[in-house]
Amino acid sequence: MILLTVLFLCIISTYSASVKGHTTGPSLNNDKLYKFAYSAEVYVDGVKASLQKSAGYRISSGVDVNLLWRNPDNDDDQLIKITIKDVQVENVNERPAAKSIFKGKSTEKIIGKEYLEALQRPIVLELVRGKVKTFYSYQNEPGFTQNIKRGLASLFQLQLHSGSSREVDISGKCNTTYHVRQDQVTKIKDLDSCEIKKKGFTSHNRILDVGTKATSATVYVLEDSFIKSIKAEENFVFLLNYRQKTGAKIVSKQRLELRSVQAGLGLIAAKQVASVIKTLDPNYVAMPLEAEPVKSECKKCPSLSEHWQSIREHMHPDKLSKAEAAKSFLSFIQNIRKATKEEILKIIRSENKEFLPQVVDAVTSAQTPESLEAILEFLDFKDASTSILQERFLYACGFASHPSETLLKSLTEKFKGDVANEEIRETLVIVMGALIRKLCDRGGCKLPAVVEAKRLILNRLEKAKKDDNVQMYLLALKNALLPEAIPVLLKYSESGEGPISSLAATALQRYDPSSLTKEVKETMNRIYHQTRRVHEKTVRTTAAAIILNSNPSYMEVKNILLSIGELPMEMNKYMLSMIQDILHFEMPSSKTVRQVLKDMRTHNYDRFSKMGSSSAYTGYITRGPDVSSTYSLDILYSGSGILRRSNMNIHVFDRNTELHAIQVVIEAQGLESIIAATPDEGEENLDSFAGMSAILFNFQLRPVTFFQGYGDLMSKMLSATGDPMNVVKGLVLLTDYLQEIQLQSGPMASAEFLGGLAIDISGGMEFSLWYRESKTNVKNRVATFIAGNTEVDSFFIKTGMETTLEAETSLDFISTVQFSQYPFLVCMQMDRVESPFRTHMTKYESLPSGRRYTARRGKAAVLAGNEYPLHQENSNMCKKVFGAKSDSAGSWF
Repeated sequence: MILLTVLFLCIISTYSASVKGHTTGPSLNNDKLYKFAYSAEVYVDGVKASLQKSAGYRISSGVDVNLLWRNPDNDDDQLIKITIKDVQVENVNERPAAKSIFKGKSTEKIIGKEYLEALQRPIVLELVRGKVKTFYSYQNEPGFTQNIKRGLASLFQLQLHSGSSREVDISGKCNTTYHVRQDQVTKIKDLDSCEIKKKGFTSHNRILDVGTKATSATVYVLEDSFIKSIKAEENFVFLLNYRQKTGAKIVSKQRLELRSVQAGLGLIAAKQVASVIKTLDPNYVAMPLEAEPVKSECKKCPSLSEHWQSIREHMHPDKLSKAEAAKSFLSFIQNIRKATKEEILKIIRSENKEFLPQVVDAVTSAQTPESLEAILEFLDFKDASTSILQERFLYACGFASHPSETLLKSLTEKFKGDVANEEIRETLVIVMGALIRKLCDRGGCKLPAVVEAKRLILNRLEKAKKDDNVQMYLLALKNALLPEAIPVLLKYSESGEGPISSLAATALQRYDPSSLTKEVKETMNRIYHQTRRVHEKTVRTTAAAIILNSNPSYMEVKNILLSIGELPMEMNKYMLSMIQDILHFEMPSSKTVRQVLKDMRTHNYDRFSKMGSSSAYTGYITRGPDVSSTYSLDILYSGSGILRRSNMNIHVFDRNTELHAIQVVIEAQGLESIIAATPDEGEENLDSFAGMSAILFNFQLRPVTFFQGYGDLMSKMLSATGDPMNVVKGLVLLTDYLQEIQLQSGPMASAEFLGGLAIDISGGMEFSLWYRESKTNVKNRVATFIAGNTEVDSFFIKTGMETTLEAETSLDFISTVQFSQYPFLVCMQMDRVESPFRTHMTKYESLPSGRRYTARRGKAAVLAGNEYPLHQENSNMCKKVFGAKSDSAGSWF
C-alpha cells in the first residue's frame, strides 16, 4: 500500500511539472509543434487622424514554435525554436491596386532574396522563468532581419504573476509591469525608462521643442500554460509645443495567434544548453536581445555640393526675409549633418562673399564634430577682414540648440588667443556666456570647459580697468545667469557708473525671481530710493521693476508708491504707468499693489494725476491653448523731452516655461545740449550717446552704438540718411529635434522637426532740430519655416509623413516725439503687416526601387495686418502728432 501511494505521488508530481507546474512563465508541451499566425503593422499619420487612412504596411507570416530542451534540474529553464515562414508584405489599409507600391511584386522582390532567406532562418531562445535569458541567431545576418526576429522573440517574454521589474527586450532595458487575471496577462512597458543606444537631441527651450508621449501594452491570453494569442501595441505621439496642431504619430501593432498544435520532434537529450546548441547547429551564437542600430543608406541622394547648388539662389542676402530662405537653410543643415569635413570645406572655400555668411550660418547650426572642425579651420580670428563671417559664426553658436562642451572649449581658446577685431572679441565672450547657461541647464555645470569659462569671465571682470572691458564681461554674465555672479552684478549695479550700472541691473532682471536673494532686493531698494548715492533714471526704474517682479512685500510696494510725486517729472509718469500696467495685466504683484492702494495716502488724485509722456504698457499678441504671447512697450524720457530709453519686448509662454523671444532697447543720454535743455538730476555729466541692444530667443546680442560723444553725434546728424542700422541679420535654427525610436516589431523609426527663422532686425534714431522732433524706428522682418518628418525605415520600405508650416511677417515699432512744447507730444505705434501662412502635409510609402505612393493636403491663409492697441492716452497723442505733421511735411535735417 505504501509503495502504491509513493508511486501515485510520483506520477502526480511528474504530470504537474510537465503540464501545470510552471507558474513563473509559459511552458510548452513535449513533442509538440505550435503553429501561429503572425502579423506586424506600422501606421504613420497625423495625431488625431484615423488609422484607416494612414500610410504604412503589414508584414504577415506563419510562425512555428517547438520545445528543444528542458533543463532536467529546473523545469522553468527551456530552449525553444522559432521559425518564420511564408512571409507576405502588403498595404496596411485597403487601397486600389493602382495606388499600391506592392502591385505585381512578390515578397522576394520586395524584401530581396538574401534578406528573405535570412528572415526565415530559425532562432533559438532560452527561457528561464518566462524571461529570455539568451537569444541565439546567426552572426552574419543583416541587422534588419535580426531586429524583426528580436521583435518576435520579445513577445515570448512574460511572467505569470503580477508585479514590476526591469526587463531587457528589443527596446532595451525597461521598467515593465505585469497585471495577471486568470488566463490573461497584461504587460505595460514604460518606454521612457528604456536604456538603449540611439541617436537624438532636443531643443534647448521647451517652448521651441517637441512634446512626446509613448505607450506600450501587450495582452496575452493563455491556454494550458502556454500562449493562445498575443496582441501588442505601441503608440508614439510628437507635437510641436508651440503649435500642437502640428505633429505626428506612429502606431506599431503585433499580433500572434495560435492556429494549431501538431505532433513535433522529441527533445534533445543534454544537461547543458551549450551542448544542445552545438548539436542543433554550431553556427548559432548568443546575441543581445536588445536591437542593433540599423539605418538604410540613401543610394540616389545628391551630394552636398549638388544640394547646395539647387538651393543657392534662395540664400541670397536680398531674399533672407522669405520663407523659402528658411526652408533652404533647414534642408542644407540636414545635408551638412551627413557630410564629411572635406565636403563642407569644399563649399565654404568655393563660395563668394555674398553667399558665404549664409553658408556659415548653416554649417555652424549643423552642430556636428565635422562641421565644427571645418568652420574653425576656415575662420582666422587674427584676420580682421573676415569679421562679418566670424560674427555670423559666433551668433550661430549663441543660438545653438544643443551645444557641445567641445564648442565652448574651442571658443575659450579663441578668446585667449589673438583676435584682430575688438568687436569680435567682445562677441566671443558674450557667446561663451550663452553656452555656459545652455550647458548648465542640461546638467553640465561641472564640465571642465564650463568651469574654465566661468572662472575666466569672473576673474577677468574682477581685474578689468577699462569700462569697455567691464561691459563686455557683464554682457557675458547677462547671458550666463550664474548664481555665483549675483554678488558681482549687485556691486556694479550700485557702485558702477552710467551704462555699467544700467547693464548690471538689467542682467539681474533676467534672473528668475526665485533665485534673487534678500540681499538683491535690499540693494534694489537702496538704488531706487537713492539711500547711498544718486542714480540715473534708467537704473532706478530697472531696480523698481526687479522689486515689483520678485514677490514684493507690502512695505516695498507702499514705499515705491509713496515715492511717486517726489521723482523727476518723467520718472513720475513712468512709475505711475508701470503700476497701472501691473494692475491692468494682472501681474503677480497686482494683489499686493491693490492692498496698498486701499490706503488713501498712496492712492490719491495728487499722486495719480502726474503729467508726462513716459509710459509702460503690456498686451497680448495671441492667447491660445498651447502657448500665449505678450508684447510690452515702455518708453522713458528725460525732463527735456528727449528719449532716454525705449524698450520693446515679446514673450512667449506656456503653463511651465517662458521664452524671451525679442527685446529691442534703444538708449540715449547726454543729448540735452542739442536743444539747450537742462539735464535731470544725476545725469549732468553724461557723454552724448545713443545705441541699441537686442535679445533674441533668450540670447543677448552685442549692443550696437549709433554714436558716441558730441563730435560723433554732430557728424552723423549732418550726414544722416534716415536709413536704419542693422542689429542682426541671418538665419537661425530655432527648433531642432531628432529622436530615433526602436519599434518592438523590429523596424527603426525616427521623428525629426526643424524650425528655421530668417530674420532682419534693424533700428534707427533720428533728430530734426528744425521741427524739434525725434523718431525711433525698430523694424523686425521675419520668415519662418518648420519641417517635420516622421518615418519608419524597414530597409525594404520607408513609410512616413512630412509636415511643413511657413509664414512671413514684419513687426514695426515707431516712436515719434515732438518737443517744441511741454508737455511734449509722444506717439507710439506697433504694427504688424499682412502675413501669408501656409501648411502642407504629405504621407508617403516608398520602395528602394523608387516606386512611391504619396497623399498630399495643404492649406493657405492670410493673417490680416494689425496695429496693436496701447493705452488711450497714446491714441489721443498720436492724433495730435500726425495732425500737426500734416501741415509741415518735408525732409529731415
